[in-house]
Amino acid sequence: MVPGRFDSEWFLREYWQKKPLLIRNPWKAWENPMEPDELAGLACEDGVESRLVTQASDNWELEHGPLPEPRFGQLGKKPWTLLVQAVDHLVPEVAALLEPFRFIPNWRVDDVMVSYAVDGGGVGPHFDQYDVFLVQGLGQRRWQLGGLCDDATELLPHDDLRLLAGFEPAEEWVLEPGDILYVPPRFAHNGVAVGDDCMTYSIGFRAPSRRELVGGWAESLLAELDDDDRYADPDLPAQDNPGEITPEALDRLHAMVAEKMLNRAAFARWFAQYSTTPKNPEFDWRPEEPIGIDYLRRCLAEGVPLLRNPASRFSFVRELGSLLLFVDGQCLPCTGDAAKFAELISAHDRLTVDPAMSASEPVLELIVELYNMGSIAFDLED
Repeated sequence: MVPGRFDSEWFLREYWQKKPLLIRNPWKAWENPMEPDELAGLACEDGVESRLVTQASDNWELEHGPLPEPRFGQLGKKPWTLLVQAVDHLVPEVAALLEPFRFIPNWRVDDVMVSYAVDGGGVGPHFDQYDVFLVQGLGQRRWQLGGLCDDATELLPHDDLRLLAGFEPAEEWVLEPGDILYVPPRFAHNGVAVGDDCMTYSIGFRAPSRRELVGGWAESLLAELDDDDRYADPDLPAQDNPGEITPEALDRLHAMVAEKMLNRAAFARWFAQYSTTPKNPEFDWRPEEPIGIDYLRRCLAEGVPLLRNPASRFSFVRELGSLLLFVDGQCLPCTGDAAKFAELISAHDRLTVDPAMSASEPVLELIVELYNMGSIAFDLED
């Protein structure tokens, strides 16, 4: 499924992080990527993040998975919604939904959450701190959009759900299968299933907070600092008033902090490592036995494509004429052909390596390392 009518540059210029956009079925041929029963099965598995939201009048209840299978037969006629996170990490057909949105950087991608709801089911009016594309997969859902929210926006008292107290919709649409609704951060919205068998795919994008960045970067620096690296003032002059912290002392103290905090190259490495740390490290593809160069050469010679693990995160930064590939929190310095391969595998979920590149020893060594990390594998079903 590939959108046939979508201008990414126009979208980024006019809508991204600015205002909502409804896109009526841009796909060449929409097919729902998974069945409701498969989603329910995932919600019963250990290690899969899932939630069940039920509603009776104004009473909202939240249950966390894994859910026992009999639970679905006990729900009765009240509206309910099942939500499962990171389904793209487990179902290749759902992971394929990300492909049309690859004009947005890898490090911004969070995951694809899939929801199933019966008639009237939803999670209530709320707002998120991230961008999201809501792709209607099956059935119908009525979406209402309100205004911008912030930390001062009043919420209903609830231990688990952040529900808006005074939601006032300004726009409303009913989405059909294949329709997409883009909602920027902090816009109030409310989705309610119209009829049973309503499935929605929420493609969410990360936006780290300033608190998160400063805290994470500072914590990383603290782990590397030596306690012997201390303030020194061998040219200390006599002070008229010992109570004053002089401008000269403050300059030195500030420089001690700024020298570390403002090191852009070190920050780039930390952030790339931080942002590629996998959300679900247990969803790896590590082989039972490490592969070697000979096996790799045979597969590449036969034209077997490489697949990126959907749960893995690939990004790179350029540094002093070389390329640093970051995969699942690991830094892999690359030059020459290996750097070219790193760019390709970062841009493609599925890649057939051309003969010239597969003859390069640095490329083969990089592929072996990524394969044995569980970050890529061969598409032997091709």
